[in-house]
Amino acid sequence: MSQHRRRAPAKKIRQKRGIVAAAFAGTVALGVGLGVWASSGGSGTPTGSAATTRQPSDTKSGAAQAASRTPSPSPTRSYPLSTAPRTIPAVRAHTPARGPGWKPARGERVVVSDPELADEGRLIAGELGLAYGGESGDVRPGDVRLALNDDEGANPESYTMTVRGGHVVISGPGEAGVFYGTRTLKQEVHGGGSAPEGVVRDEPAKPVRGLMLDIARKPYSAAWLEDRVRELGDLKFNQLGLHFSDDQGFRIESSTHPEIVSRNHLTKAQVKRIVDLAASRHITVVPEIDSPGHLGALLAAHPDLKLYSARGNVARGAIDISKDKAASIVDDLLDEYADVFPGGTWHLGGDEYVALMASNPEASYPQLAAAARDAYGSGGTIADLATGWLNDRADTVRAHDRTLVAWNDGFFRNTSVQPAKDLQVGYWTGKEIGARPPLDYLRAGRKVLNYNDKYLYYVLGQPNQFVYPTGQRIYEEWTPRVLRGSTAVPASYDAQIPGGSFAVWGDLPNSQTQAQVAAGIRMPLRATVQKLWNPGKPSLTWAQFRALADRLG
Repeated sequence: MSQHRRRAPAKKIRQKRGIVAAAFAGTVALGVGLGVWASSGGSGTPTGSAATTRQPSDTKSGAAQAASRTPSPSPTRSYPLSTAPRTIPAVRAHTPARGPGWKPARGERVVVSDPELADEGRLIAGELGLAYGGESGDVRPGDVRLALNDDEGANPESYTMTVRGGHVVISGPGEAGVFYGTRTLKQEVHGGGSAPEGVVRDEPAKPVRGLMLDIARKPYSAAWLEDRVRELGDLKFNQLGLHFSDDQGFRIESSTHPEIVSRNHLTKAQVKRIVDLAASRHITVVPEIDSPGHLGALLAAHPDLKLYSARGNVARGAIDISKDKAASIVDDLLDEYADVFPGGTWHLGGDEYVALMASNPEASYPQLAAAARDAYGSGGTIADLATGWLNDRADTVRAHDRTLVAWNDGFFRNTSVQPAKDLQVGYWTGKEIGARPPLDYLRAGRKVLNYNDKYLYYVLGQPNQFVYPTGQRIYEEWTPRVLRGSTAVPASYDAQIPGGSFAVWGDLPNSQTQAQVAAGIRMPLRATVQKLWNPGKPSLTWAQFRALADRLG
């Protein structure tokens, strides 16, 4: 969809939507009561029954008045009561009705009530073989209408889809929600099926639903990455993380430091196409330039920045943070790629700094110990120095107005220097030296993103006791509150867990081909998004869920 414009990460919500309620009053107002969408404790969990009917606006445009005079088929008892759509992720609520439902037919069209939805309209029209009718207020048989509504307090990723009288109306307070409604419609009619009569009210439980890809150790083609973007969009994921700098490679073209770029890399033009495609699917591409560890590709071009121990051994991938040039070159890259990745989130890394994995860091790396004392007084430690490094890098990226994330083992115990308060924790492991339990971060008031390496880590070659995760284990055992191991943190902390990401790491890059990786993560991705969309116990068994995934393709 090269015609899609690049979107800002936050979707604005329009204030006036007269035409939505008016032009489709007959469509939205079912002859039976509609289920209400209620929230409990901010969870967005659907409750209630078919007890409340949302009334249309009393003020009608001319087109709407004409539409209201046009008789539409009334539900008849010759039709059975509809059943909820079967989609991945499953919709949160469906109010059934009697009627034939809707399926695409030649000559029918997709229209929008708001120009902001042109991209979504063109996309679903092309996917369903319909005409795109643009912005229009008239009503024709078989129409699919996309509209923004005035529900300012609603989740911007929520949507309502009404199938009634041979029409479909998908509306929401933001463009992302309307897009997700089109994904539901696409899945419903997959393979010649039909969208069931009735009303879907849907929204995700978690605002962060991601896939992280290590493209540094295993490079992937631009075409393969674009295919993953399309897959993620259809599954209602909204983040794609790219870990593109590590010891084995630096995989994106650089103008500030071309000397560090690996031979096999993505051009900025290719990255722009990926970012634009992702934006058209309401997916934010989240970059990660990990530091102060995992910088081997950079250090190969700048050996003067390598970290040496007191015995003269090189600490693999670790940059010497006592040198001003180290900060300068990393900040150059952070500033440069802020323009390449205009989304709202940035991953700073911060994990596995070799100096802090030594039994006695101060004795092993005296130059770092000396720099820490110079910076923070006689009690300054290397952990303080590393925390200061992370905070300084956060300052650089924060100037570009980003939400900041760092790995949990980049947050150290008992330091006089505290990590910036706005740093979110990407919790992946409890195995590292000095690892702290998730509750430490939650009790401190931090937001914690779930990257649980027991369930969500797909490590190529399965080194270090890693095992390829299965969709079934994620589907049956994991929830966003299971941050470490298999034990959930108390429900009282749920609001501090924005969501999580499934992660693919290239430790042994030749263990699988690109095609094998795509096949291997297929069901784990579907299970992950199901539990991020709705952490409750799924209504389908694993066998039924897997069969549904096979049917939907």
